[in-house]
Amino acid sequence: MYPSERNEKKLDALFWAYQAACPDREPSANFMPGVWQRIEARQDFTFSFRRMASGFVTVAAALTLVLGVYMSLPHMRALSAPQVQVSYLEALADANTLDTPEIVGPVRLDLSDAVQ
Repeated sequence: MYPSERNEKKLDALFWAYQAACPDREPSANFMPGVWQRIEARQDFTFSFRRMASGFVTVAAALTLVLGVYMSLPHMRALSAPQVQVSYLEALADANTLDTPEIVGPVRLDLSDAVQ
């Protein structure tokens, strides 16, 4: 008899002893409902959070679509007002008028009087 065969017989004997010591238990009638209750109890918070997050995503997508359509349509006020074409230079000139007070204008420091 080879050592490997002897080891296999010892292993088989160990498995048979283990099976005899720990017989298979038959599940009760409430086994599957109990398992599902435990699974649902753990998933209740996760499912409600997932459902709430899915609702937020849906609302955000709908709001984005509505705002996109609103921004792509011409506004009624813009259609009723006359179209004025202003160049960039004219807009800058209007924004920086000459009648602004000097407080807002640039500051000039003359050091020629201070040196004497």
